[in-house]
Amino acid sequence: MRKTSKMHKIASILLASAMTISMLAGCGGSGGSNAPAGSTESTSGGDAAAADTYTFPLAEKAELSGLTSYPAGTESEPNNRTIFKRLEEQTNVHINWRTIQSDQWGEKIQLEMSNVKTLPDFVFQAGFNDTDLLKYGKQGVIINLEDYIDKYMPNLQAVFEQAPEYRAMCTDENGHIWALPWIEQLGYEKTAIQTVGDMSFINKNWLDFLGLSMPTTVDEFEQVLLAFKDNAAKLKAEFKIDGDIIPMSCIMNDGDQDPAILINGFGEGYGDPDRGRHIAVTDDKKVICVAQTEGFKKGIEWLHKLYAEGLIDPEAFTQEWSTYVAKGKAGRYGVCFSWDIANIAQVSMDELIAGESWVPLPALKADVKNITPQNGSFTSGFDRGRCVVTAAAKNPALVCAWLDQMYIPIQSPQNNWGTYGEDDDFDIFEMSENANGEPMLKHAWLGDASPVEVREAESVNGPLAILDSYYNVYVTCPDDAQYRLDWIKNIYTPDMNGKYVFPNVLMSTDDTKTVSNLLADITPRINTAKSDWVMNGFTDADWDQLQADLAAYKLDELLAIYQKYLDAYYAE
Repeated sequence: MRKTSKMHKIASILLASAMTISMLAGCGGSGGSNAPAGSTESTSGGDAAAADTYTFPLAEKAELSGLTSYPAGTESEPNNRTIFKRLEEQTNVHINWRTIQSDQWGEKIQLEMSNVKTLPDFVFQAGFNDTDLLKYGKQGVIINLEDYIDKYMPNLQAVFEQAPEYRAMCTDENGHIWALPWIEQLGYEKTAIQTVGDMSFINKNWLDFLGLSMPTTVDEFEQVLLAFKDNAAKLKAEFKIDGDIIPMSCIMNDGDQDPAILINGFGEGYGDPDRGRHIAVTDDKKVICVAQTEGFKKGIEWLHKLYAEGLIDPEAFTQEWSTYVAKGKAGRYGVCFSWDIANIAQVSMDELIAGESWVPLPALKADVKNITPQNGSFTSGFDRGRCVVTAAAKNPALVCAWLDQMYIPIQSPQNNWGTYGEDDDFDIFEMSENANGEPMLKHAWLGDASPVEVREAESVNGPLAILDSYYNVYVTCPDDAQYRLDWIKNIYTPDMNGKYVFPNVLMSTDDTKTVSNLLADITPRINTAKSDWVMNGFTDADWDQLQADLAAYKLDELLAIYQKYLDAYYAE
């Protein structure tokens, strides 16, 4: 791939100029290291008041320490990655890294966090959940960052000013921010790429071969599946398929592979958009459990009808991801479910963009026609616990000032996806210009290279923010995201009739624990009933028993907690 040295220089100038902001940085001990374990008071005030001035690049080299992860089979030394090489040159800050392979992170990071004396200054790729953040904050293992953000992180502040909901989503009930977020907006609110995860796809080649129209109702959909079943021999011969034809396959209760999107049209139209919690929000801002709705009951009855007719893969309740994909790649499916059909079927990006081979199935009308967006999706991609500063940090102000460079608008896309000017054959980006003649990262054509593999080889992830307003100003939208955004906007958004989704909120330690304990009984009970009923059917007595069990498992208490946070989120 041809490198453009002129553009490289322009980009370096732009990034360096963005870093030459004078920032106050502390000289004292670690913020929070003097706080007693279990303290809930602010631990960032001490050296946040210091007054030494730092300008990037620093006049004298500084050293910090960090911990991060790396994908198996990729470069294990972060300082060998182009992104970190440039950051060191542009800041004059050297990071002494410790690394853990990504597939070992879960078990090893807990051990690392158990001894604050051996921790580095920051954990770059922490990915901590809410329980972890609150626990480590209470133990004094990590420090709260709100004062540092206000004083030393102008780039993150700019993100929060443009999208203030993200600051609210990072803040606990005591006003503390325990981690720096990862934000990836691709679309916003009802056009966000996360609104529909379990997208339903239909084999357009089969439709065209059999002369069938795209179904728009549940009855028409059933007839299409029957046609696939009845014409199995013809389909196998025409498309040279090895193995039995499967009209519809899925993995029940498995996130994006679940078929719940099909039942959105029944009853009130909520469907089952949150397979982990089975909740939705009404237009009058009330949190409900969908497993108590008439639409859920009627939708499961209909799915059982399809199963009884031999239209649903009998392995849908037990198959692993690898099996699901293998059958899909063999071309055996008429309908299947996933985030992206390219995960399941043999289909090129050109075919997807052109609407050939496989296409999304529109919302099916039963009693109503509706798509319920996934909870938390209106604020798009978000990881509250991406990066933490530890109590071992001797200069947390400088740590935060350096981490703030990750939020520079032209830096964040590189950290997230990859960069330009690499020494190998492929780059995620080439440096280009936007309509105003300013530097802009343009996604490069990768040919037959896997976007995932190139991204893993080049990106560093960590804390960053890519807002929807950045596209075509600082960076182009990835091709493999753009066609999915187009599907959302053109096919699904027009049928998103509800006003709200449950937001991504940070609950208190007690409420987080209570919710976790309650869901440990409630979620499996609903999931088990759902699978059993699709396979075997159910009676009114079975339905009543489910409701009685949910009451016994304190569903009302769970909904009350969710309601409290929903009310607080929308409070004026």
